Amino acid sequence: MLGFCCGNVKILLQKFLTNILHSLIIYKQVNDIPLCGLKYCPMEKKTIMVVDDEQDIREILEFNLENAGYEVIPAASAEDALERTQDADLILLDVMMEGMSGFKMAEILRKERRSQIPIIFLTARSAENDLLTGFSAGGDDYISKPFSINEVLARVKAVLKRSAAIKPEKPVRSQIELGKLRIDVDRKMVYVDGVAVVFPKKELEILTLLASHPGRIYSREEMINELWDDAPYVLDRTVDVHIARIRSKLGVCKGYLTNRSGYGYSMNAED
Repeated sequence: MLGFCCGNVKILLQKFLTNILHSLIIYKQVNDIPLCGLKYCPMEKKTIMVVDDEQDIREILEFNLENAGYEVIPAASAEDALERTQDADLILLDVMMEGMSGFKMAEILRKERRSQIPIIFLTARSAENDLLTGFSAGGDDYISKPFSINEVLARVKAVLKRSAAIKPEKPVRSQIELGKLRIDVDRKMVYVDGVAVVFPKKELEILTLLASHPGRIYSREEMINELWDDAPYVLDRTVDVHIARIRSKLGVCKGYLTNRSGYGYSMNAED
């Protein structure tokens, strides 16, 4: 009960602060002062889809994201959002909604539509199993409720940067073959012994990194720096969770992915 009250107080405080921010923006516009000095000023305008069945939260996120320079597509349900995801560069997705849950929507996007749109879950559930479910469903990050607007903006910026960044160690080849494993880099598809297997974005990035450098051992820290370069709160255990998910999908190739105790992970068709 106390947590619920605190959450409501935080939402009211956010509304109060956003009203002050709105007044400042009007003042700057009237006086022809550039808005980039007030908030983030993205070079290229990105579109963020906000999916939450709580109107207050949708409005707070929409207002602050627009002030930060983003286009916003609000949606009150997962069912509504699935009809309009094609225009989104990133999705802020509530987990607990009436009707279809956020986890289910993410699974549909990843497995049925093979969409690679980055997803940040908004959730009041912080149990370990819930976080693992989110990563398994294809989430790129998560934010616990109640949240701060500054945290949301920082996470959105970080995930967009990661998804757009060109990594110097990423393979230039369009095909990677390792024994019975084949990765179509351009089409973001993985084939195990000739059978297509769907991997969420982060799992595919890890698999591609390891498979493109057979025999090389990557420490957890190296993988975090390479694939989560500026994301906050990424732990070594996050890498282990993704590796376990990858191995479970590799079938006859699962032996290729090995853990070198005390060093990290590597892939080799001979293992």
